[in-house]
Amino acid sequence: MSDGDGDGRNDLRMPDDDEVFAEVVEMLGANRVRVRCADGKERTARIPGRMQKRVWIREDDIVLVEPWDWQDEKGDIAWRYEKSEAEQLREEGHLQ
Repeated sequence: MSDGDGDGRNDLRMPDDDEVFAEVVEMLGANRVRVRCADGKERTARIPGRMQKRVWIREDDIVLVEPWDWQDEKGDIAWRYEKSEAEQLREEGHLQ
């Protein structure tokens, strides 16, 4: 039984102060993706080594991105939401 089809609300990971919701727009290769962030900016996000080979990221996935302090147009992916979690975020109004 999967845990996405129950009627209870899952506690989802929410963004920290320095993280934003983003949607993966394009796979760029070399562990990089183009994302459209909730603050309206497009960024090039890096898939960190701890996620490579463990978490598969595809276009249209909802992720958390931590923009770099020194280069705002780039960032690191901190988390990827499952499809059911992304639906829940939309229903609760966290995503447009």
